[in-house]
Order: sequence, then structure tokens, then C-alpha cells
Amino acid sequence: MAYSQRIRRLVPGLVTVLIAATLFFATRESVAAPDGTKVAAAYRFKEMPIAMPPGYDKLPKRTVREVNPAYEKIRSWISSVGASIAINDVTGNGRASGMCIVDTRTDQVTVTYTPTARKADRFTPFLLDAAPLPVDNTMAPTGCTFGDFNADARMDILVSYWGRTPILFLARSDARTPSNSAYVPRELVPFQSRDGKYHGPRWNTDAVHVSDLDGDGHPDIVIGNYFPDSDVLDPHGLKNVVMNDSLSRSENAGGDRVLRWTSATSGTEPTAHYTEDSKAIPYDAATGWTLAIAGADLTGDVLPELYIANDFGHDHLLYNRSRPGQIRFTEAVGERTPSTPKSFVLGKGSFKGMGVDFGDLDRTGRFDMVVSNITAAWGLEESNFVWKNRTSDEAEMERKLADGVAPFTQEAREYGLAWTGWNWDVKMGDFRNSGNQDVVQTDGFVKGEIDRWPWLQEMAMANDLLLSNPAMWPNVQPGDDIAGDDKLAFYARTDDGTFANISEQLGLAVPTPTRALATGDTTGTGALDLAVARQWGQPAFYCNTSPELGNHLTLNLVRPSEDPAAKGSDDGLSGAGTPAYNATVRATTPDGTEIAQLDGGSGHSGFRSFEVRFGLGSYDGPVNLDIRWRDADGNVHQQERRLDPGTHTLMLTGDAQEVPST
Repeated sequence: MAYSQRIRRLVPGLVTVLIAATLFFATRESVAAPDGTKVAAAYRFKEMPIAMPPGYDKLPKRTVREVNPAYEKIRSWISSVGASIAINDVTGNGRASGMCIVDTRTDQVTVTYTPTARKADRFTPFLLDAAPLPVDNTMAPTGCTFGDFNADARMDILVSYWGRTPILFLARSDARTPSNSAYVPRELVPFQSRDGKYHGPRWNTDAVHVSDLDGDGHPDIVIGNYFPDSDVLDPHGLKNVVMNDSLSRSENAGGDRVLRWTSATSGTEPTAHYTEDSKAIPYDAATGWTLAIAGADLTGDVLPELYIANDFGHDHLLYNRSRPGQIRFTEAVGERTPSTPKSFVLGKGSFKGMGVDFGDLDRTGRFDMVVSNITAAWGLEESNFVWKNRTSDEAEMERKLADGVAPFTQEAREYGLAWTGWNWDVKMGDFRNSGNQDVVQTDGFVKGEIDRWPWLQEMAMANDLLLSNPAMWPNVQPGDDIAGDDKLAFYARTDDGTFANISEQLGLAVPTPTRALATGDTTGTGALDLAVARQWGQPAFYCNTSPELGNHLTLNLVRPSEDPAAKGSDDGLSGAGTPAYNATVRATTPDGTEIAQLDGGSGHSGFRSFEVRFGLGSYDGPVNLDIRWRDADGNVHQQERRLDPGTHTLMLTGDAQEVPST
């Protein structure tokens, strides 16, 4: 009797284990997607070599950073981020055929052309040198973001760092080709130095977002800092460093800072001036360990809402209440139902937010969000987020956000996007011009030979009171491995509407940790190409050679240059105009309506080019467009246009006028 009673007591637990195991393998099998080979047949990429600066291959290459003595036992963990990549129009010729790359092996920022660039867009690749501004060996670049920060129609570059505040590299008006001398380095956050050394704040930046936050017609900048101001990369520095103070709600980080554009000049010595708006983000939402930031206009007022993805703590959706000259956000949080796990409530999750992107997943004419988390099987098995926009229109979204409610539901499992690995940057894009968004996701943490997952799992069960002390963390040093063989993921839609990871079939599944993604139509043909930054590995460029590429509508949306000397694309590096930050477009065809935006810079450390793209599939008729933008004075405009498929450049002033493409 006693034996049978013991068996009966074990039955509920055994059933629970069996059900969990069944669900695990069932869902994992769905991720593998048996029809992946069929889906992959419509895609094709060709890897092409990236031109690097002369002598670059002879530079010393490292595989780990020198760090503060307090971090020595976890120096591979501290060395796990920093690779960055971006695609945009560097030459002003109207094609996104330029790239900037942060290579952690050399701690250098390279500016080069895409392997697909036509001859007229090519130049000698070069290293971006901040001199005479102080950058020493206790600092390292962590991101490069393209943008026009002084509205002169020339592409500038914002470089972020660990160990100092970011630097703006502003293009000179007399530069005829990209080169190091074509840019003037300017401090984003001014400070005084009498000895030529750096004495400013020790920011440790892992995320940058660029958009017009207050609606004054100029780009503002959000900086997401990971570690608090401290000597992270100084091997002789003070032991003033900490780690996260919780595994689920850390708030002791460098946090988020909003820099509002105030003025700028163009010419041979260009400038751009910003001031920090310390009240822009509520304090409780601005103290996390930020790894990614993205923005999109959810309410139709041509002001972007922000999503801040934080490691070891809550993510935040911020409703934009700004007006020109004053940036203000309030937080909106999801609503929990009896069947909703707490971590699936937007703003209340405990997962490790590491990447985020806005896009229209289902052609509803509304923005959704995809967020990367750690989803390693038998490791830290959380879930990626697919936040589905469940409002009927922008008016409902505005009412909800104004009331502090985020009307999104978490549906990653339903879409087949829940589990990938140790995930970072994520980007949506229509690589087949089919009208469906694909999802690309970087993956992998620390590569080595000795599996350290057991140690990490042991730490995950530790008391939060111990975590902020680096000495209490498990060793993660050269030779140790945590998710080191995870591979880039490429998710494409299957016939049943879910997504399948087809990176193996496409030849993209290289077992090297990846960090950043950049996309762009680098040839002006409508094909979306892909560039990848790897952590402690060489970057990669994949040319889109899809055999089933559909029709497309690609828009270059610009405003007039504020530099009276800029004469257009034949004038050195100046292009057709300055990017129309925050501009959104709804495109309607017989197949439905899709929304897209000019993304000035969103994600972890990878940045897409500025085109606004729509895949049209087999449809080749005119496309009805609803375009919304702000002019240089911050006035909101809305106009309906009807354009044929292809690439168009629109000048946005009081109306939208097409200008000839080069």
C-alpha cells in the first residue's frame, strides 16, 4: 500500500515533466520547420569580401580586452560586445553603398564601400581617427551610426565608446571623396581639457538611437549606457566597477540619456550642438542596463515612441509627449490577463532585452515590435518577444498610451520566433520583395572550448544581493564557452504564416558569435543586402541574389539642405537633401496596406540605411501612398501620392515633390 501511494504521489510530477518535455520538443521541432528547404529555395545570398583600409590585415588582432582588475576573472564576459556595422549613402550619390564597421579585434572604426558599390561610389577605405580629440587605450569604440547632424545634406558619423562620451564626425563642405580628412571630429558632450587628456564622463555606451524626438525638424540622440560611469577598460583603474544588482530588475546601470539638438553649422569646419534633457525619460525607466533602443511613430503625430531593451531587467515603452525644445516621455505598460505570464507583460518582463526592431509583420498598417532575449536551450531559456499591435487605429493607440497602457500582446511562439539562442541585434526586412517581412537575428555569446553553462546556471540561482559584486560571478575567461557556436538566424515566412529559420540552407549559419546587422539597397535595384558584424571575427557582407525577387517601391525621403552652399549630388559629398527623420509612409495595393518609416538609427549596434521600402510581389501597378512628415520648422504635413514601382526620391517641404534620381 505504501508503495502504491508513493507511485500515485509521483504521477502528477511525472505527467508535468512529460508534458513539458513534449511541448519542448514539439516547439523546438516547429522552429526547425520541415518545409525550411522549400521556403529557402526562393532566397539566395552571395558572400562578398569587404574592402578594408590598406595595411589593415597587418594590424595586431586581439580576442579579449584588457579590463579593470575587478573584472579580470570575467574578462571574456566584459569583452562580449562592441562589434558594430551600418550601411548608408556616404558619397551623396543616392545609393546606400557605404559602410562603417567597428571591429573589436583592432578597436578601429573603418569606413568603406559595400562590395556591390559601382565604380563611381568607391573610394580608398580608411580608419576614422578622432585626433586631436583624446582617445586612449582605456576606451574602445562600440558603435558607428550614420546621420546628417547639421542638416547640410552630407552624411556624418556618430561613434560611441566605452570609456568616454560619443564623438561626431561631421563631413566638410569642401570634401570631394570620403577620407579621414573629410570629417571634423566634434565632442557630442563638450568638456574642458588643459592637458590634452580626456576628463569627461566615463560613459559605457551599447545602444544609440537617432530621430527627431521633439518635432523641431532636427535629429536628437538617445544614448543607452550599460555599465555606470566607471573605469571598465582601464587595467590600472580604480575598482569602481559593479555588475547588475539583480537578474530580473537591475536598475544600477549607466542608463539612458537624451541629447536634444540645439544648433549646427556647415562649411569646412562644421559643428553640431546638443544639450542633455535630463527630464526627458522618467527616472525609473532610465536606469537600466541598456543594450538596444528603437523608435517609431505609433500614434500618427510624426513623433517617435521609444522602446528601450534592458539586460537583466524591465524593458520600457515610452509614449512621446514632446514639443519643440522640450523632450518628454511617459511610460506605458501592458495589461496582464489570467493567462499571461508576468514576463509577457510589456514593461514588466524579467528577460534579457538585447535587440529590438519596429516593423509591420502582417501588413496591418500598424507597427509591431520584435525583441531579442536569451533563449538558449537547456541554458537560460526565456523567449524572444513579438509584441503585436492590437489597436484598431492610431487614435486608439494614442488614447491607450496616454492612459499609460501599452496595447501589445506577446506572440513569439505563435509566429515561430520564440527560441533562437543567445540573441542580440534583430532586423526586419523584405529580402524577397514578396510583401512579407523576414526577421534576421544575431546570436552567440563567448566562444571557447570549455562549456561554462553549469556555472552560469548556478549564478542564475544566486541571491540578488551578491550579484553586483564582480567577485561573486563565475569565471568567464579565454578558453571558456557560453553559447559560442550559436549561429546567425534568418527567419522567413512559411505557407502557414509562421516563420522558419533557414540560415543553414542559405549558408549564413557560421558558428561565430554575431552582434550587429545592417541592411540596405546597396545597388539601387530593389534588392535588400545584408551586412553582419561579428564579435572577435571579421565582418561579412551578403549580396542578395534571390532568384524570385518581386517588384518593389523604394523611397528616398529628404528635406532641403540647410546649407546654402550645398548644390546637390554633384557637390562633393552632398546628396539630394537631408534625411526626413521620422517620416512614415503607408503603401496600399490590392494586397493590403503596409506601414514603413525612415529609420534614423535603431537596434543594438547595427543600423539600416535610410530607404523606405515596400515589397510588392508580382504586383506592378501604381501604389497609393499616405506620407507624413515634419518640415525643417517642425510643421506636420500629410499627403497622398500615387507612384509606380521602382525607386523614387521625394523632396518633402510643404508638399512631396519627386526629384530626379542619380
